[in-house]
Amino acid sequence: MNASPPAVDGHPAPTPRLELVRRISVSGDRTLGLSAAARARIAAVVFWGNLVCQIGIIVSGGVVRLTSSGLGCSTWPNCEPGQFTPELTMEAGIHPFIEFGNRTLTGVLGVFAVAVLLVSLLWLRHKGRSLLWLSLVPLIGTAVQALVGMVVVYADLHPGVVSPHFLISPILVAISTVLLFRLYDGDAARRRSLVPGAMHWMSGALAVIGFAILVLGTLVTGTGPHSGDDVHPERLPFDARTISWLHADSVMLFCGLLVGLLIAMYLIGSPRQTRRAAWSLVVVTALQAIIGYTQYFTGLPEVLVGLHMLGAGLLAAGIAWVAVSLYTWQGTETVARATGPATGTERPAPPAATGKASR
Repeated sequence: MNASPPAVDGHPAPTPRLELVRRISVSGDRTLGLSAAARARIAAVVFWGNLVCQIGIIVSGGVVRLTSSGLGCSTWPNCEPGQFTPELTMEAGIHPFIEFGNRTLTGVLGVFAVAVLLVSLLWLRHKGRSLLWLSLVPLIGTAVQALVGMVVVYADLHPGVVSPHFLISPILVAISTVLLFRLYDGDAARRRSLVPGAMHWMSGALAVIGFAILVLGTLVTGTGPHSGDDVHPERLPFDARTISWLHADSVMLFCGLLVGLLIAMYLIGSPRQTRRAAWSLVVVTALQAIIGYTQYFTGLPEVLVGLHMLGAGLLAAGIAWVAVSLYTWQGTETVARATGPATGTERPAPPAATGKASR
């Protein structure tokens, strides 16, 4: 439940002054003279930019692998010993620039991750500690990714290291999706369920199977032709056909569970936001399945493999969106206000909740 502000000398403590701008509520404390509208715009750009870059680095990492540029830079953090940036040579071609471009995007991700944390600390404290802790994850995850990337280079792109390097990214995409949802959803520090508990179990199972699909996908890639480097084509010792069909079977299980969740949403009359999230995931899943089967039967062309990696990022975002949309951080009064004016208006903190809530 939402706790009321503590009393001071027998009088209730003042509630934080909040302002609502296009569904984003920000603290009323001006920073550097910025208006509520400016603060809301900055928050939106930062949170959206973080999510887009988290998906983007999956694609750029795929480009590195598909162009055999994984060892375009032979060391880390320098591209070459004593040389931070790459140089164009006839022998190396553009491979060093592709690899260095991927590393540069990691730096951009770091900037957005720091910005997400600062925006949360300065203007979104009223949304509760859970949001503040969650806003730390992109920064920590990006740092971990950079370190794992170093290990990948020194391990000569061994697929046993490359696979975890990839799998960190969908997790960060999912967390970034939840952060974006929280930015727009409401002010309460605690969440309130919109559906019966069984549906949360279904969405949890969907997430587990979805992650299993991604793990099996990395094994398929690790046994396939795209090693990331022509000089060190190390592969996993699995039968590519068997792993591919296990991957496909897990997708079928995922699709069945997703359809069941969608039917349950309509049977109980769940809110529109949950059905919209589920239908979006249906579209992404269908496109991923089409691309996956097409690339398998056409010899894994680079363009389709790249699109499949983009789809993996969108799939992670879709699963997270479905899971988080089953909750709300709005009270009943706040929900009514959230669809109000699109200009900056003062918004009081939500009243103490009387229903059952969870963190």
